Amino acid sequence: MRSIRARILAILAVLVIAGVGAWQLLPSDEVNKDPIAVGTTDVVTSLDPAGAYDAGSWAMYSNIYQSLMTFKSGAIVPEPDAAESCGFIGQKLQTYQCKLRDDLFFSNGRKMTAADVKYSIERMIRIKTDVGPSVLFPSLKNVVSEGRTITFNLSSRDATFPQKLATGAGSIVDRESYPPNKLRAGSTVDGSGPYILKSYRPSAIAELVPNPRYKGALSKTGVPVTVHYYKGSEALLAAWNSGQVDVTHRQLPPATLAELNPGDPDLRVTEAGSAEIRNLVFNVRDSSPFADKKVRQAIASMLDRGPLVTDIYKGTVEPLYSLIPQGYIGHSTPFFDAYPSPDPARAKKLLEQAGVQTPLHFTFGYRGGDEAYANEAAELRRQLEAGGLFKVTVKAVEWTKFQKEYAAGKYDAYTVGWFPDYPDSDTFSQPLVGHNNSLHNGYSSKKMDALIGATLQYSDRSRTSADFKELQALVGEDVPLVPLWQKKDYVVSTTDVSGSQYLSDGTGLWRLWELKRPGGGGGPLRWWCRW
Repeated sequence: MRSIRARILAILAVLVIAGVGAWQLLPSDEVNKDPIAVGTTDVVTSLDPAGAYDAGSWAMYSNIYQSLMTFKSGAIVPEPDAAESCGFIGQKLQTYQCKLRDDLFFSNGRKMTAADVKYSIERMIRIKTDVGPSVLFPSLKNVVSEGRTITFNLSSRDATFPQKLATGAGSIVDRESYPPNKLRAGSTVDGSGPYILKSYRPSAIAELVPNPRYKGALSKTGVPVTVHYYKGSEALLAAWNSGQVDVTHRQLPPATLAELNPGDPDLRVTEAGSAEIRNLVFNVRDSSPFADKKVRQAIASMLDRGPLVTDIYKGTVEPLYSLIPQGYIGHSTPFFDAYPSPDPARAKKLLEQAGVQTPLHFTFGYRGGDEAYANEAAELRRQLEAGGLFKVTVKAVEWTKFQKEYAAGKYDAYTVGWFPDYPDSDTFSQPLVGHNNSLHNGYSSKKMDALIGATLQYSDRSRTSADFKELQALVGEDVPLVPLWQKKDYVVSTTDVSGSQYLSDGTGLWRLWELKRPGGGGGPLRWWCRW
């Protein structure tokens, strides 16, 4: 396999430069105690859980903080972590109560109390940053703590509330170390998760060591891990090929992923269906050219997902025609039903009905720094400009700045990926198309909010299917966004690391504690030198 050969050649080059007279590839019984190196292109936008709602930040939170609830690998029902027990009180699904464990300590040595839990949730909602997770709790009226008991009172039924508590939004912080009305600055944290953040350099490296005081859902923590952050997939590939990282996740370049063979004996490949999706989002504010839904429908009429799937992403994604991806309750295909193939004539007619003069000029933003996203943006621009109906100004922006700018309405349209927070279709509804949604595109619909509320009524989630399908049909009509693709999930590791298949399972958790070296240390193959 090409990447493996590249890694071997890179190692040989280092040996030659160092003046090695001869070498052998021999089995080693020596234990390798070096931290496992994990490479990713994700970004941690804030170490303070009140300040971020993105995959990279939440992946880190799941290792350094605790929430009351968590998900075991492969589970769809959360179980207690920082809590001793949790459950709804009564049948109304409006009062949720947890009892905190009595043996939890923050990494600074201070004992955790129920008051810390109350403080953490209320602080996150009070700070309400533009890119924060407060949108997950629109029905939370108040939090009450008494002794070790925490009670959450809701204004309406929410069967998914336990799952939301299991996300990064439920991360518990030390109330004496995190300011009440602003985000904590700096590169240190005080959490109680399975890992302690030993050191951190933003956008570069995070050194994690097992937390000896951790108590919770895990029976044991993992080994030291160092996370390396890369600006794009090509940089991650270079690090993989040169042997700088042992594990890669999110994400090597599409062309490299397409060549991976899960049966390759020289590496471990986990290829699984994923609920990661990507949408083209429209700014629907009155000042935007996409304020009229007919203009948004015209865009939907022009798009062809085929070239994105085959040419840009090399078959590592699948076309998506719905807000809710395959594998989730209520999945349907409203965008295929309404816009089955590119139809420039229909797009032109819709623009005429909207009274728009063509070509319509608009700005299109995307996260810069990654070749695949740049190629995707170029392909979308090509498709939209092909018929002379649109003129697109493309802007590539660094991720942290991009989040703040699309939240402020700086772009008329933008592409954003979405990774599920928890294994329920609700994670694709309220946060994406509900009132005050996390996409900050100005979309609001009373009918949509009513449908979202209807889906939260049932603890038996199978009963929500009809409401979710109606909700998706409304998205196809209003077009606040256009679904583009659903991605497969790839984790690639060297053969001297085990557990990589458990690193990610679509619940938003990043299980670094599952990574091990067989036998407690060294792998089956090591390079030995003779001078």
